[in-house]
Parts: sequence; C-alpha cells; structure tokens
Amino acid sequence: MRVADAYGPGKLGLSFELFPPKTEAGDAALFRHLDELIAFRPSFVTCTYGAGGSTRQKTLDIVSEVRRRYGCSVASHLTCVGATVDDLRAYLADARERQIENIVALRGDPPRGDSLFQPVVGGLRYANELVALIRGEFPKFGIAVAGYPETHQEARSADVDLENLKRKVDAGADVVITQLFYDNADLFRFRDRCSQAGIDVPIVPGILPVTNLAQIQRITSLCKARLPTSFVAALEQAGNSEDEQFEVGVEFASRQVGELLDGGVPGVHFYVLNKSPAAVRVLQSVGWRVATL
Repeated sequence: MRVADAYGPGKLGLSFELFPPKTEAGDAALFRHLDELIAFRPSFVTCTYGAGGSTRQKTLDIVSEVRRRYGCSVASHLTCVGATVDDLRAYLADARERQIENIVALRGDPPRGDSLFQPVVGGLRYANELVALIRGEFPKFGIAVAGYPETHQEARSADVDLENLKRKVDAGADVVITQLFYDNADLFRFRDRCSQAGIDVPIVPGILPVTNLAQIQRITSLCKARLPTSFVAALEQAGNSEDEQFEVGVEFASRQVGELLDGGVPGVHFYVLNKSPAAVRVLQSVGWRVATL
C-alpha cells in the first residue's frame, strides 16, 4: 500500500513510527511491542534513522523485517544529511529491491554541533529536491513529507514555512505527516492554512503520547513544540511517580486524539518511541478496533 491509499472516503489511516535500536536486546523488545501495535492493523509502519544517516542500513533491515513478519506496508525515512545524490539513488534502489513501498522524505536536522544545515558536495539542500528526485526516478514509491503546525523552528515566518511545504507537495508528495503538537487548535489552524494555500493532500496529525515529563521537555525543547501549561502542571502534580505521569499523559493523548477524530482528520500517526503501552491505551480509549489475529 502506498501512503496515499491509507486515506480517503470510508478510510481512517493509522501508522506507527519506530527508530532503529542499538542492540540485539533492543531489537527483540521492539518486535515484542510491535506485536501489540500490529493488532490495530496499521495502514503502514515507518522507521527513522540516526543522525547523519548513521543507521541507514539498519533502517532498511527493520522495515524489511516488519514487512516480512507482519505483512503490512512500510515506509523508510530518508534525509539529505550527509548524502550525495548518488548515495540517495543507491538507498532508494535498495529500498525498491526490498519491496519497500514508501519513503518519508525529509531534509533532516543539522548534524550534532552544527546550527545550520549544509548539504555535502553533490548533495541536496531542500526536502522538495529529494521529493522531486524520488518522484522523477523512482515513481512507484509513495511519498510522505513533514509539516509543522507550530511552524518549523528555522523558518523565517509561518507563511514562508507554508510555502516550503507547498513546494514539497507540488514536487510530488502524497501525504503530510505533522510534527508532534499538544494543542489541537494549532493543527486545525494549520489544516485550514494548507487548504487556503492549495495544499490538497491529507494532513495527518503526528501524536506522541507523554509518559515522562522530563523526557517530553527534552524532546519539545529540540523541536520547539509547546506544552500547555495546564498539562505540565498535571504532570508535575504526579510527582516522581512514573505510573502516575503515564496515566496523566495517556488521558491527555486520548482526549487529544478523540478531538482530532471528531474534527475530521484523515488518520493518526503515532510516534511510539519503540514502545506499545501508551499508544495501545489511547487507541483503546478512542474505540479503535483491534483485529482478530
């Protein structure tokens, strides 16, 4: 299944995003958690790779194994970081050979220690150039790109950020998956602005259920996403209890996803951080049907 086929009349797309574990124990744990998540019949499963492309081969290995083990559609992330066009072509050819159906095409973050992104000699500078490469030379791939309800932290303005997104869609992207956010008003406002700008592909909210206050504060500090004051206060009130923080986060995410579904989103993309309990609880809470396996 190409990513575009997950959304549309009578459909509600569901996807999970993984990252490559660093150890064999991590691999085993990942697939134990995936056993729980796959029961919800996701439309596709995606996998990131490390900074600077450090786990590219591992990423392909993981999505290939997910496809083999569960028979579901998959998507590999691909960024411009540290890669020439020939490197990108080689990766895409390998993914095609492995029958991976989709690519999440991203510019990528600057390497650690760098404040600005700089392409390598013979590389690409922008995500829309990567989308154009894929669409032009590997047309059978479905393509997802990133969108930013609160505006990308490097963008000069929200309007410039939206112009950049439109370039990606015009270059051939099928779906926009958003960065994590915690105020649904930001998503609905972003969706309206996309429509007004002529971006007519599905806008899929990216959800990261909070299970630990310190962890989510680190993550949001990196991507400049806002945490509602009342939500932070509730997490702080849970004190150092991991179980209580988990319950607060799951309750918040369940309300958030329920409101998004009521608001007509085409699907939901979960950043699961290689664990299943929070996403499982949220999906159960909103009444997502579990498959009979």
